[in-house]
Parts: sequence; C-alpha cells; structure tokens
Amino acid sequence: MIAIYGHPFSSHCWKVYIALRERGLDWDARTVDPTQPEHQAFCREAAPTGQFPVLDHDGHVVIESAAIVEYLDGLGEAAPMVPKDRDAAIEARQMDAVFDDYLNAPVGRIVLNELRPETCRDAFGVAEVREKMTQAYRWLDGWMTGRDWAAGAFGIADCAAAPALFYAHWVHPIPMDLRALHSYRKRLLTRPSVAATVDDARFFRPYFPFKTDTDPDWLPS
Repeated sequence: MIAIYGHPFSSHCWKVYIALRERGLDWDARTVDPTQPEHQAFCREAAPTGQFPVLDHDGHVVIESAAIVEYLDGLGEAAPMVPKDRDAAIEARQMDAVFDDYLNAPVGRIVLNELRPETCRDAFGVAEVREKMTQAYRWLDGWMTGRDWAAGAFGIADCAAAPALFYAHWVHPIPMDLRALHSYRKRLLTRPSVAATVDDARFFRPYFPFKTDTDPDWLPS
C-alpha cells in the first residue's frame, strides 16, 4: 500500500498527488495536522525537520517530493515522470528545480512573512524576493514560448510547475504581457490530474493569507 503523509493545501504535496494521478495509482492520504498527532510524529521521525510529503510504501520510506515522484515511476504502467533518456531526464530535473527553487520557495518565504506579527515582518526581504520572482517569470515565459509542457512530455517538471505557478500568481501576480507563461498556467489547471488536486484543496483557501481577484478560480468550494 502507498501511504502519503502530507496536506491537501501543500504545494510540495501537490507535486506528488499529481504524479500519483498521472500514473493511475491508488494511495492512502494521511493528513498531517494537529488533529493527527501520529501522522506528525511519523514525519518528525522520517524527515530532518518533520517536513512533508513523506511516502511509505509497505515500509519503504521516501522523503522529498522530487525523490518521491521518481520512486513512483517504478510503479504502475504509465509513462515515467522522469524520462529514461539521459539528456531529457536532465532537462526535466532542471525545470523541476527551477519551479521549486525560484517560485515555490520564494512563495513560502512571502507567506511565512505575512503570517508573522506585523512588527517582525521583513519588508526589504520580501521586496527582494518579489523582484527575483519577476525575473523568474520573465525567464520562464521565454522558456515556455513554443512549448506545451516544461520539458518534453508532461512529467516531473509540470508536476512542480502546477502548484508553483498556482500559488505564485496569488502571491505575486504574473505580469499580463507574459502570454506564454499565462497560457502554460491555464493548460496546467485544465489537466485532469491537476484539476482534481486543486479541487481537493478548495476547502482550505480561506486560511491563505493572500486573497486575490486576479484569478477567477479563487473562490473556495
């Protein structure tokens, strides 16, 4: 049995949930929150800081979302999320890291800053992060021009891109002139595996510190 310890609103978990759906795999979703102390305890034991997602496949434990996605490639019959070809695999892993490092991580910093007491917030640091996100958006718009997916066929890079772009646009809206990047985000949101993952998380939207009218998909269920 595949058990995934995580949370339906977590961007890092989305990457794994999308890959699971793409591969047609069943899993037991074990929510990590204060109401499930045994799940929190499992993550604390499995991961350096108790972070999630964590996969437990019949006692085989894997941490880190990219490693979990690669592990899932050994299960099921669907095409792999990481290509078998060496050069294609390097490009896929490269773009997975770009979305995680240059969008997902900055979004986390901005959100955590917003959740701090007002007297403890770092306005200068947030402004720096936002500028870096704008640079990343413009680079990604160039990368996505003429492409349907981030690295060949739909794969690990797109599993990372979907949550990264979904939340990043709420926190720091993508400039309207970046048409290729906007089109890519829309394609991702219509992908069945992504749409189902988004729907699973709607309940938690009111808890997000940034409410936006830039995205017509904002409203919770």
